[in-house]
Amino acid sequence: MNSSAGSNVFVLISILAISIVVLLLLRHFLPLRSTPAYLLVPIFLALALPISIILLVPIDLASSSRNVDDASRGIWLPQVAVQIAWRITYWLTFALTWLILPLLGEYVDSGYRTPRDRLLYSLRSNGRYQLIALGCGLAGLVYIFLQNGFKGTSIKGLIMALAYCWGLIFAIYLMGHGLVAIPRRLVRNANISGRLRRLQAQAPKVYDRQTTAIAELEDLEGQVTLLRQRKNGISRDHQEWIEELADMAELPDGRFSSSLPSPARATIPAVITDRYLAEVSRKLTRARHKRIRYIDTWDHLVRCAHELQTIIDASTTKRLDFGKPSPHASFFDRLTLLTPSTRYVLYAKIIPGIRLALAVVLALASAFVVWSELIKFAAPRLSLISLTVVTHRGDASEVTFAGQLVASLWLMYMCAAALASFGDVKIWGNRALVRRNTYGESAAWYSGQIAKLTVPLAYNFVTFLPQEIHKETTFYHFLGSLIDLTPLGQGFDYFFPMFILLPVCATLFNLYGRIQKIFHLGLIEDDDEETPAGFGGGGWREGRELIQRELNGRSQLGLTARQDRLVSPRASGYSTPTGAGGRRSQLPIHTSAPPAPLQEPSQSSTGERQAQRLAEATRAAEDEDENVFQGFAHRVRNTFDAVERPDWLSDLGKRPKWMGSADGGSENRGRPESGRGVGRWFGGRAADGRVRL
Repeated sequence: MNSSAGSNVFVLISILAISIVVLLLLRHFLPLRSTPAYLLVPIFLALALPISIILLVPIDLASSSRNVDDASRGIWLPQVAVQIAWRITYWLTFALTWLILPLLGEYVDSGYRTPRDRLLYSLRSNGRYQLIALGCGLAGLVYIFLQNGFKGTSIKGLIMALAYCWGLIFAIYLMGHGLVAIPRRLVRNANISGRLRRLQAQAPKVYDRQTTAIAELEDLEGQVTLLRQRKNGISRDHQEWIEELADMAELPDGRFSSSLPSPARATIPAVITDRYLAEVSRKLTRARHKRIRYIDTWDHLVRCAHELQTIIDASTTKRLDFGKPSPHASFFDRLTLLTPSTRYVLYAKIIPGIRLALAVVLALASAFVVWSELIKFAAPRLSLISLTVVTHRGDASEVTFAGQLVASLWLMYMCAAALASFGDVKIWGNRALVRRNTYGESAAWYSGQIAKLTVPLAYNFVTFLPQEIHKETTFYHFLGSLIDLTPLGQGFDYFFPMFILLPVCATLFNLYGRIQKIFHLGLIEDDDEETPAGFGGGGWREGRELIQRELNGRSQLGLTARQDRLVSPRASGYSTPTGAGGRRSQLPIHTSAPPAPLQEPSQSSTGERQAQRLAEATRAAEDEDENVFQGFAHRVRNTFDAVERPDWLSDLGKRPKWMGSADGGSENRGRPESGRGVGRWFGGRAADGRVRL
């Protein structure tokens, strides 16, 4: 029997390479020096362990093959080593996903000063979710006890089966969307003019979000200024806390309260409590990161649009020159190996061709995955993934080294399809990944979701293979046998993945856009959304003017103006915006005067948003001490008031013309419609289109 020394060396080198890749990934999104170790280490493990599963599954397939000699089975390890690796990887991933990372996310986002208060807040926030999960677990435990009797393995199997089922439901939906979105995005980006037009159409929305984020931060900074000027009724600890908030906001000492609108004064309660200051601290930290996020998004959009426009303009001269790179640009951006002529050929011809070819390959891969999900129960040997991984020699089936490489590629693509959907599906709140400035709560949440998806996708991939292969793996004996503990679990592995057709068809035929137009929802970011062509409607012409205005302002400020828009990592305790010194005075966001068609809509919409935010903050301060039943009634009323009824539903309550007016004649004309329909049960809709909280 041959030794596995060569495989051991390969595994060690692979683990080292995975660790380096994860560190580079963390460096791209997080400031490593200022991020505390209690947050950085769990996030590192939550990324490194799922990536190692992509390596562990092919090794398990080769190590479990009995019909292959040691010389031809590729990379393999002893069964004991594979079993220990699966136990460590699974249970550590399970603990990170369901316990450690949720607690750390709420701990970072608590807003309190002391570690004890942060921990208590995190436990309270996660306790509700854990109680719901425990209730579902008790119902499943009763079913398992009735099916298999009272055994020690029943509880363990229940925990693993519930985690697997929830992760698989989540993964199938995201993967189905990504299998269509990735090839489609490559095809769209291959067309340079079409990609530029889409960026211009997105520009007004991104610009408006950036302006709103800056205005929200200014409101919170004004609130901190009012707190700072208040001297009576505040303890020494609270005064120190307020000074820390002022340092976080980088407020100057010479700001006067007379410059603030009067509604902002109403947001300061009569009694300052720890809960109130923690809420202000949490909102201020989120607002700072939100501003950095949209500034970075806007900057990336402007830079990409400028590069695309430069490529299009170079079509006459066949010479492409992006200009002098910024001193803060990456190493690859500063390389000048190409001449202007070869650079034009690369960006205008070669890269679009590569994108089209890659789109065709990935579209075929997506079709293979969907076909394998549908056929694996009826005829697993017809699975196209199984045919590319398993080698058949007579009656024997084996996984060779080539099959291991192909299996790793399939796993990487399935995980990439699921993870690529995180940027499209708009149900994650305000969480986002920002270069070098990702918020700690967002980083913990994203890493936890990655760890949660990888194990179900890995086992789902194993079920593509024939049963005589996947039931011999250590992965099946460790996880699959407990999932198949009941008849309900046995069918779930094979029948539920067929529902992948739902997200695939929804993305392929743009059902999300149709639903969004009917119900005014924003579940999926649709690049094909048709926008008006005029000013003020978010059309591409308005986006072109905004981008051009931004580029003209940058050309007047110099090459380093983009880097001065961000603030350096300091204020949120572990990461804050980059740059020292001042605040808004050092943010040259709009330097040139806006054109006349764009000035009035921008100013009016910003003023309305600020007035609406201040009014909502005033109502929130007044309702701070409401009881549970009042809060529930307000939320129910808010839910019904926020729904916009379709035209056909509004016409159902109207009388025919031959029966007379439903409004009782002209005496009711001009009255608001808040007393009609379901809204009158909960007090009607608030004035000026606002939503009551």
